[in-house]
Order: sequence, then C-alpha cells, then structure tokens
Amino acid sequence: MADQSTVAAAETENTGERRSSPLKSPRVRLALLIGAVAVLVAGLIWYSDRQSRGIYMQGTDNAYIAADSVVVAPKIAGYVERVLVTENQTVRQGQPLAELDPREYRAQSEQITSQIGAATATADTTRSQIAEQQAAIAQAQAQLDAARAEAAFAAQQVARYQPLAESGAEPRERLAQLQTQARQARERADAARAGLVGAQRRVGTLGAQIRQAQSQADSARAQLAAARLNVESTLLRAAISGRVGDLAVRVGQFVQPGTRLMTLVPVDRLFIEANFKETQLGLMRVGQPVSIEVDALPGVELTGRVASFAPGTGAQFSVLPPQNATGNFTKIVQRVPVRIAIDAPPAVRRLLVPGMSVEVTVDTRSAKGELDRILTGHEPGALSGGDSRSSRRCSAS
Repeated sequence: MADQSTVAAAETENTGERRSSPLKSPRVRLALLIGAVAVLVAGLIWYSDRQSRGIYMQGTDNAYIAADSVVVAPKIAGYVERVLVTENQTVRQGQPLAELDPREYRAQSEQITSQIGAATATADTTRSQIAEQQAAIAQAQAQLDAARAEAAFAAQQVARYQPLAESGAEPRERLAQLQTQARQARERADAARAGLVGAQRRVGTLGAQIRQAQSQADSARAQLAAARLNVESTLLRAAISGRVGDLAVRVGQFVQPGTRLMTLVPVDRLFIEANFKETQLGLMRVGQPVSIEVDALPGVELTGRVASFAPGTGAQFSVLPPQNATGNFTKIVQRVPVRIAIDAPPAVRRLLVPGMSVEVTVDTRSAKGELDRILTGHEPGALSGGDSRSSRRCSAS
C-alpha cells in the first residue's frame, strides 16, 4: 500500500508539471518578444522598401532575346550551283554564301552586246550614207545652177527674137524653136530643184535612222546593264555580318526570286523584346535602367536600358486585329512590346541567341511623381478643367 501511494503521488506531480504553461518561462517570453519585434521591423523595412522602390520596379517574364535577322533570298531564278557556307557558320559582310548557274545570264549578256554592236554599226553606216548624200546634194545644186543658167539664157533668146519675129525680120519658126528650148530649160531647172530638195530630205531621213539606231543601242545598253546585274546576282553575298541559320538551300535546287535560302543572325547586335502590360507603362521612359535575368544563365544578372516602345499593342499588329465593336465584349489587359538594349560583355553575348527566355525588371524611379505633376497642372501639357480628382478619373477612364 505504501508503494502504491508513492507511485500515485509521483504521477500527480508529473501531470501538474505538464499542465504548467511554457509562456511562464522567462526565456520563452523573451524569445517570442524578440521574434515579434523582428517580424515588425522586417515588415516596416519591407513596407518602406516597397513604397520607395518596389512599386517603381516593373517586371515581366514575357520577354525574349531577339535580333534583326536578314533572310537571304535570290533576286533571280536559277539552279543552285554551289553552297559556300555551312549551318551555324559565322560570316562577314560581303562574303559569298551561294552561287546560281550563271551560264544563261551570261549568254543573254553576250546576245545584248551583239545587239549593241549591230545598232552601232547601223549608225556608222548611216553616217557614211549621209556623207555620200552631201556629195549628191552638191551635185544636185550644181545641176540646178546649170539648169537655171540655161533657162535664163533661153529666156533671153526668146525675148530678143520675139520683136524681130513680130516685125518679120526673123521667121516665126525660129521664135517657136527658141520658146520650146526655153520651156525645156525651165523644166530641167524644176527637175534639178526637185532633185536637190529630195537629196536634202534624204539627209533628214538618214539622220532619223541614225537617231533610231542610237536609241536601239541605248536600249540595248540598258538591257546589258540589267543582264550584267543578273550575272552578278547569281553570286549571293552576305548583307550583314552574323551567323548562318536555317540553311535550307541545296546544290542542284531550282529557286525562284524571293525563295528563302538561309537566315543571317547578327549575334553581336542582340536586344530584348519585352511585352509589358499596359498598366505598367505609366512611368516607363526611354533610357531607364533594366535588370535582366536569362533563364539559360542562372545566377547571372545583366543590365540594360529601355531603347524604344512599339507604336501600338501587339493585338494591333496581328494578322486579324480584334474587333471590339460588338455586344459580346470582354476587357483584356493589352501588352505593348518594349525594346531593351543589352549591356553585356562579349563573353556573355556569345552565350545569348535569339529566342531565349528572359525576365526583365525596369527601374522607373526616374519618372517618380511625373504623372502627379501632369495631373495637378504643374507640368506643361497638364489636364485642364476640374480638380485633381476629376482629372484622375478622366485619365483612368
């Protein structure tokens, strides 16, 4: 019985100890107090940082690395004779990339060259004919002068014999003969005059033929320039320096003008295209600093700056822009593409390729309070009429 009472007393004492609250311990109360103070201080620090910095940090993960790539396509049609580059090869501006079969275009160039020679020869021949015609004109002029002199002499003879024939001193047969000779002399003079006019007009005709031949030669020269340009276009060169991608051309392939053969990516001129919500753009300005995190490079933080803003939302430039003038309308927050320039060393740039996903954060503190100054009328271009509250409502609507 004594042992049982001893055991019961011990169990009662242990139960009392378990029921005693841990808050009564000074150490526990001190630890809780320190924890509460730490939470309060952390909250105050977070709130202060958010009000002074956090609300001005606009970030998005809808951002990708991009580049102004150039599609390589031929200007002319033809069969691919040679491919001078390989996939992912780095090329310089002006470096040959591929070559089309130039034989057909060279034959066209030679044919047009022959046409130019023929037109030039025709013009030279016509010039020689003009020189000959000048001699014919001189001969016709001499014949005309002789005919005129003969006609004048015959007319004088008629004038001298006519009074004598009327007085009976000379026979009328002689006068009739002289009159016939005078008429024939005039007709010969008219014929010589017509021959001279015809020879002179022949010179004009030959001159027109020369001009026609020269026009044909000029037209052929223009065609020759186009043909030579086609010959030069059979060799495709790099328009920019970059890296070859999407190589789709093969030797022996027939290509049409504008066929996509490959793409040149300027990997040294990369940028970021970030799609921000329209509600994030109020304080965003060109030149503001940007923090960049690349998914492919964890732990590496790059810097950049805002370069430009798109002149419209992404929906406005889509193939089928939305038509909201319907009764079935649902408001959706739009996104505006923002171009961000990357400030990174060459060692890091070599690791970046277009299409990589990134997260960007724009520091808009440089425009802090700008909207408030505009809305309250302390900035040029402020809203007029009404108080600040109504102006804010108008801006929000």
